[in-house]
Amino acid sequence: MRVGAHVSIAGGVENAVSRQLDVGGNCGQIFTTSPQVGAHPEITDEQATRFREESGQDLDGPWVIHSSYLVNLCTPKEDLREKSIASMQAELDAASQLDVEFVNVHLGAHTGAGVEGGLENAAGALDELDIPTEVTILVESDAGSGTKLGGEFEHLARVLELSEQGLDICVDTAHAFAAGYDLSTAEGVENTVEEFDDVVGLEHLRCLHLNDSKHACGTNKDEHAHIGEGLIGEEGMETIINHPDLAEVPLVLETPTEDGKSYEWNIDRVREIRRGA
Repeated sequence: MRVGAHVSIAGGVENAVSRQLDVGGNCGQIFTTSPQVGAHPEITDEQATRFREESGQDLDGPWVIHSSYLVNLCTPKEDLREKSIASMQAELDAASQLDVEFVNVHLGAHTGAGVEGGLENAAGALDELDIPTEVTILVESDAGSGTKLGGEFEHLARVLELSEQGLDICVDTAHAFAAGYDLSTAEGVENTVEEFDDVVGLEHLRCLHLNDSKHACGTNKDEHAHIGEGLIGEEGMETIINHPDLAEVPLVLETPTEDGKSYEWNIDRVREIRRGA
């Protein structure tokens, strides 16, 4: 079972490995720079070597780099589009340097361009990237508030169709729930998995952001909760974690650190829920 958390790179990217081990993870996710700024990551060769070696020795992988929150692939604004492309290219280059398999990105908001226009903008921006052969971009599902795209599986499928790149998908369970996919029951999870397979294809699902939700299904509110303690709840989480079609998909947690519960608590909870783990 591959399960881990989003951990800090404070003090150097190589420190992410020990932090992942400290919380009991064997795969995980990082930012290479502050997610609220557009600065490009600066990683020395020495740091990259330590990260690669320690990851190979101690973790099962994969690692995922989460792109900056300022990236907006759907935007009709040329200056933001160019900044988003530059930021994504820097993340892809960092992933290649670190031997990280995936770079994860939200589509962003169309801000008036319309759904189809926004999806075409996103595909066009992605097609301008020079993606290293060993790296894959994962388009992440969204909670779907305002003009943000990615809340519907059809949005994800359309970008894969429009783009000339070999893209895959990361589904965030809290985002999908907020966007209207009911994951709180066994039946709801089964229906959602079937719908994803019909619309996008399970072969494109390469990572799950496993998060419970503090808000109800269909509210478009993105706020994560501890595993099994939110409105997705125990039945939904148990069904997701033990679903045979999801058994090989890496699980990356972005759960909160509150109420005395940390990433370690949540990872332990996932392993308890996984039958036979």
